[in-house]
Order: sequence, then C-alpha cells, then structure tokens
Amino acid sequence: MIRTMLRLLLACLLALTAIAAAWSAERFITVASTTSTEQSGLFKHLLPAFDKRTGIQVRVVALGTGQALDLARRGDADVVFVHDPAAEERFVAQGDGVKRHEVMYNDFILIGPKPDPAGVAGGRDIVAALVRIQAAGAPFVSRGDKSGTHAAELRLWRLAAIDPTQARGRWYRETGAGMGPSLNTAASMNAYLISDRGTWLNFKNRMDLAVVVEGDKRLFNQYGVILVNPAKHAHVKRDLGQRFIDWLISAEGQAAIAAYKIGGEQLFFPNAAS
Repeated sequence: MIRTMLRLLLACLLALTAIAAAWSAERFITVASTTSTEQSGLFKHLLPAFDKRTGIQVRVVALGTGQALDLARRGDADVVFVHDPAAEERFVAQGDGVKRHEVMYNDFILIGPKPDPAGVAGGRDIVAALVRIQAAGAPFVSRGDKSGTHAAELRLWRLAAIDPTQARGRWYRETGAGMGPSLNTAASMNAYLISDRGTWLNFKNRMDLAVVVEGDKRLFNQYGVILVNPAKHAHVKRDLGQRFIDWLISAEGQAAIAAYKIGGEQLFFPNAAS
C-alpha cells in the first residue's frame, strides 16, 4: 500500500515537473531589434533584469531596422525594438503593430580617420561635413542595409543634395552589414561612416578611427518599441510582449537603461512618456 502511494506520488511529481517545464518553455518572447541595441551591449545589461523580474526570457533577433520590421510583418516576432520613427509609424498605420512607444535616445556621430583627408574634424555641421567628404572623394562606408542608421545617413545625404550611390564602388562603399562589421570595414579602409554612439563606445577595433563630427541636432537618434499586432498573427504572445514593453517604459526599466555605461559614459537616455 505504501509502495503504491509512493509510486503515485512520484508519478504526480514527474507530471508536475513536466508541466512546469512546458510552461517555462512558453515563457519567452521574440524581439526583432536593431543591431545597435545588441552590439552596444545594452541587451546583455537589460534582459537579465527583466527575466529576474518577470520570469520571461527574451530571444533577440538583431537585424537592421528595415529587416526587423519586415520580420515582424511576417509574424516572426512578438515585439519590435528599433530606431527609425518614420518607418515605425508606417508599421503601426498599416496595422502591423499595435502602438508605438518611445523608449530612449542617443545620437549618431560621424566617425573618420584621424588624418582627416576631408578636413571635417571638430565641426558640428553634419551636412557640411558630407559635402566636404564628397568633394574630396574621401572613402565613406555605408551600411547599405535599410537599417535605421542607413535611413538616417540617406536623409543626411539628401539634405546635402548629394546622391552618394552614384559613386558606388569608388569612394562610397556599401557593406550590407550591421554596425559592428561596418565599423571594422571603415577601420580597415581608413574611411568615414555614420555610427550610432552606443555601438561606437562598445567597439574595440578602432585602429585609426575617431569621432570627427558630433552635436548636430540632426543627428538625434530615437528608439521605439511596438507590439506586433496579434489581430494579424494569432500566435503573437500579446500578454508577454506587452509586459516587456510595459517594463521598458516603467520607472524600473528606464532606470536600467540609464544605468548602462561604458567607461563612465552613458550610452542611452530614457525618454518614455510619463
């Protein structure tokens, strides 16, 4: 009798363990995000805190913003966390996302070789700097990947009334890659490029590169987060995804973003609506 009861108890415990494991396996979300949040090290700082608070794991797919939004349009993510406000607003307006929330910002910077063949170092006018780079035919590396950084770069070239793609393969080189690989390419070529500040601060292979232009208000870089629309994709984890968004824009999440620093320098500045 006792053995029978023990066997039943063991069977119940095994069943409960299996149920708990299955439940735990479902406690994750997929976030399609820009490479800058990954390559800057921000997610390594943020996600353990969110997991500890909620028990929800976040699986990040790091892509350029355009690719991240496309992934979400196909229903292959629960949340998007990117940095191209115009594209994000279109994503919501087209019914692919529920609501866009601003989360944080930093800025873009112009990186270039220390010898500065275009003579732009120390300036604050990014458009004037691009004009000088084009006039000098100085090497320039573009991500060329439809990312938020690439979109920002193209907007700046338009303000300069220059179409750099006409110079493809000469002084203008497209990598089709993320921020880290593009910085590596620029370092090997002694070239200029637009980078987000966060990835630059976490970048180790700087060789002869330095920040040459910063501080122009046109280099502002806003990040937003959006729940993928479960009305279009029924498998989207609405509740878990919303908990991640709510945490990011909460006082706790915003404080965690502000606390991420490299060498004492803050990489991102929280600005979720209160």
